[in-house]
Amino acid sequence: MERKIVDFLNKWKSDIIRKPLVLSGSKQIGKTYTVLNFGKEEYKNVVYFNTDNNKRLIEIFKHDKSVDKLIVDLTLLAGKTILPNDTLVVLDNVNDVEIIKGVKLFGDGNPYHIIVITSRRENLNEFKGIELQFKAMYEMDFEEYLWARGEKQLANMIRECYEKRKTCPFHQVALDLFYDYLEVGGLPEVVYNHINGEDKDKIKAIKQKVLDCYIKEIALSKNLIDIPRGIEVLSSLPEQLRKENKKFQYGLIGHGHRSKEYESSINYLVNNQIVARSYKIRNIKSPLSSCREEESFKLYYLDDGLLYSTLNINEKEFTSDESIRETLYENHIAKTLVESGYSLYYYQSQGKAEVNFVVQNRMGQIIPIEITTRLMSKAKSLSVLMKKFTVQEGYRITENNFSTKKDIRYLPVYAIFCLNDSKI
Repeated sequence: MERKIVDFLNKWKSDIIRKPLVLSGSKQIGKTYTVLNFGKEEYKNVVYFNTDNNKRLIEIFKHDKSVDKLIVDLTLLAGKTILPNDTLVVLDNVNDVEIIKGVKLFGDGNPYHIIVITSRRENLNEFKGIELQFKAMYEMDFEEYLWARGEKQLANMIRECYEKRKTCPFHQVALDLFYDYLEVGGLPEVVYNHINGEDKDKIKAIKQKVLDCYIKEIALSKNLIDIPRGIEVLSSLPEQLRKENKKFQYGLIGHGHRSKEYESSINYLVNNQIVARSYKIRNIKSPLSSCREEESFKLYYLDDGLLYSTLNINEKEFTSDESIRETLYENHIAKTLVESGYSLYYYQSQGKAEVNFVVQNRMGQIIPIEITTRLMSKAKSLSVLMKKFTVQEGYRITENNFSTKKDIRYLPVYAIFCLNDSKI
């Protein structure tokens, strides 16, 4: 299945100041498959190491302090020749700091191409620096899902309608496919089985396997006290998102729980790309990070299909219950914006006025985004915010077609993938 990150990998390969790449992302999103397939297509050979419990490999990186020595020992260990510029070296499941220290030696204009794959980004954050390049990978977004379904022409049409501000002639087709996506999600194994006609019970079992992987990841936390707390936070998300006020409430985990007890667990989930966090703001100025309230936030799944399953809803409930759809829409917008590189915030005034998302692009432009379903078609929070803080343009996300009214653009919910930093 075609993935957008391959374009990035090709640019990385041809970069004259290329550095070793650290590719992070949660389990089961297709990191290893995508990298190995990229290597097969773009290099003469690929040398792959699974670093999980690989003591010989760890010893090599621990004791070899030069690039030449590392290449010799890695070649012997792999039984394959590592060629300058023609071999992709892949280090999978990396969590050991000794490996990262060794990989950093290749960050000074070396002709060797190395990709490190990890699902535990937090443990490696301390190694950020000029020797390494970091890139986050996520599950398949709706555009990639359309590609997998053989609907690339429709995906291109949606982008064209967004850019040219015109209505989509296949709006209902796109909306129906988007509803399928919300149920299926973007985990490659789930998407593959869905497209190939597997029944919903098998697909639900695959999703449960992924959730079990997340729990195993949490169990690797350095602080033993944080393990049950991290699991409690993850398990509470469906209930947190189902309620009208989606602010994270510790009381839903259990009576008497306090924020300080769960701070490191929540940070672990966010830093390792298991959940996304959106902070509350009451004021809007640049940078938005200066406005955030640390104790008030929302958490979202980074896969819509996992939320759909954990809500334990069926197709009839999804169709008839607008509040459920709104919950799924909000989660979808959150995770899509995170995938596009945005930090998330939501605006709430002293009263009840709330705008679901406020983001800021690299040019400093502040963009408010409000969900407006049919029952909420007269929502005024976005207009009030724009007038109060002199914001030039806002977005309303609806179940209807593309349109523009004054300084507000109305986007169908399936077109969120168009809101990347180069297009917004």
